[in-house]
Amino acid sequence: MAKASEQLLTVGQTAARLGLKEATIRRRILERRIPYVKLGRAVRIPIEAVESLIVASYRPAIEGQTGGK
Repeated sequence: MAKASEQLLTVGQTAARLGLKEATIRRRILERRIPYVKLGRAVRIPIEAVESLIVASYRPAIEGQTGGK
């Protein structure tokens, strides 16, 4: 079983994993669009929340269409 600290990501780790800026992650936390854990002043994002965000945001390609006109 993994340790609890291995299941929580920092804002920086979350931003790197999603390819976003830390400010974007912090804004989404303030807007309550990303679940988080607050431990004193430290903010951590559960890895499950990041993975579910990726799954929920996935948009498959449409087959048979070309990008040109």
